[in-house]
Amino acid sequence: MADSKPTSPRPLYDCSKCPGYCCSYDAIVVTKRDLTRLAKHFGLDEETAKKRFTKVVDNEQVLRHQKDHVYGSMCMFFDTEKRRCTVYEARPGVCRAYPEWSRCGYYDFLKWERRQQGDDEFVPMSRS
Repeated sequence: MADSKPTSPRPLYDCSKCPGYCCSYDAIVVTKRDLTRLAKHFGLDEETAKKRFTKVVDNEQVLRHQKDHVYGSMCMFFDTEKRRCTVYEARPGVCRAYPEWSRCGYYDFLKWERRQQGDDEFVPMSRS
């Protein structure tokens, strides 16, 4: 009898159809291991990567942000035109683990809202 590895449930979401909601979180925490991965990806030493890509918020090292026309602010590594991560292979652990389950609540909401609007690319936005 062959050893069988437990398989994780198939994701019931498609990040390629999302405008990057999770990338708009204010605090995308970065660990030392994440900094090492990002530094290697860009051919930098860890201290340079830390200074260039992160800042401290509430005593946590987090990724810097950039302006975004959808959410106001996004992870600095997010391509705001193509709506994709530009460092996917080197992304932080917290990004690798998100959403932790086989479902993404935002994606479920987004699919529902797009059906209601009859628009496959609709993005709910806050009203000012």
